[in-house]
Amino acid sequence: MKAGRAAIGRADALETTMRLAVLLGAGLTPARAWAVVAEQGDATAVGAARAAARGDDVAEVLRSAGETWSDVAAVYAVAVDAGAPLADTLRTIGGALRDAAEISADVRVALAEPAATARLLAWLPVLGVPLGLALGFDTVGILVTDPLGTACLVGGALLVVASRLWARHLVRRARPPRGVPGLNAELWAVALSAGISVDRARQLATAAGRVEPPLSEASGDQAIEATLDLAVRAGVPASELLRGDAWMARHRARTEGRAAAARLSTHLLVPLGACTLPAFLLLAVVPMMLGLLRSSGFP
Repeated sequence: MKAGRAAIGRADALETTMRLAVLLGAGLTPARAWAVVAEQGDATAVGAARAAARGDDVAEVLRSAGETWSDVAAVYAVAVDAGAPLADTLRTIGGALRDAAEISADVRVALAEPAATARLLAWLPVLGVPLGLALGFDTVGILVTDPLGTACLVGGALLVVASRLWARHLVRRARPPRGVPGLNAELWAVALSAGISVDRARQLATAAGRVEPPLSEASGDQAIEATLDLAVRAGVPASELLRGDAWMARHRARTEGRAAAARLSTHLLVPLGACTLPAFLLLAVVPMMLGLLRSSGFP
């Protein structure tokens, strides 16, 4: 459910950002462009249009919307403060949002099968009770009235709960973090593309906040400093190198997400073997054995 809402929010932010970039590129002022976009009824765009009309901080309105809008707000604030071309900047963040959406979709598809398998197998111990009844054993009576059966019921129930929580934790850990990979490098690239100094760019990028997921060191401070040093030594624009770093961060995020989804199938075997199968034995096999023993006169 949360993943679905995040995907919808990312799509809304991407659509609005790309439309705004087109309108600004056509020559509209930011206030007028926001007003036109707000006519579509998006609540965040309406708030941003009102702020732009009053001359207030539009980035603050976007930041308060949360989710993906926080990423847009960071880049928007840096572009306005640095004096970078707003239309080109929004196209850049739009492309980054699109890449992030594709990464999230790829990983969700890859996670769907092992997650569904884990949910299905979690019902295996519970289905053992009606299975025993179908075979002619009074498994319910054994589990409720027999002391050993009651112990099996409690132990099996605890193992079922533990298995579900364990599998849910593994699936949640395999999901990609929220945010746009490589956003820090994008912030630096936007700032430096306006022709400001490195110190000023550092101030703006720091003030915008680090809102990207810590997927790798490619967009960390050390990597950015290394890219800046390379640009100085090579005599090339640092903004282009930083945009390349941002693209590589998104590429790594996609690769790492698919790898995590592939590993999930193996990791889910651990709660299956440690919890689900023992729970099936306690709720299905042991009560049937107890029923046979009791029917044969064994105390």
